[in-house]
Amino acid sequence: MAHVVTDNCINCKYMDCVEVCPVDCFYVGENMLVINPDECIDCGVCVPECPADAIFPDTDPQAEPLWLDHNRKYSELWPNILKKGLPPPDAESWNGAPDKFGKHFSPEPGEK
Repeated sequence: MAHVVTDNCINCKYMDCVEVCPVDCFYVGENMLVINPDECIDCGVCVPECPADAIFPDTDPQAEPLWLDHNRKYSELWPNILKKGLPPPDAESWNGAPDKFGKHFSPEPGEK
């Protein structure tokens, strides 16, 4: 079992979760983070740290199989992130916005 990042991270990208991860399994895209499910030890310490409530166990209904596949795919393409960066200046306005994946997801890698 692992945790996955879901669509509410898109354009929020707060990165508080990165600081508490004991195994450094977060990877950074241009406008969201993902977790490598093969590296995640399912400790759950990242969940309460996410201001966007975008992290769920892969067994949670909100983490549909799509998110497990998405996290696995992009964790293999994006750089590993070890330190919290600054969220986008308009992050709060994106928190809870509908259909973020369909309209706003960027497959581009982010900056460490």
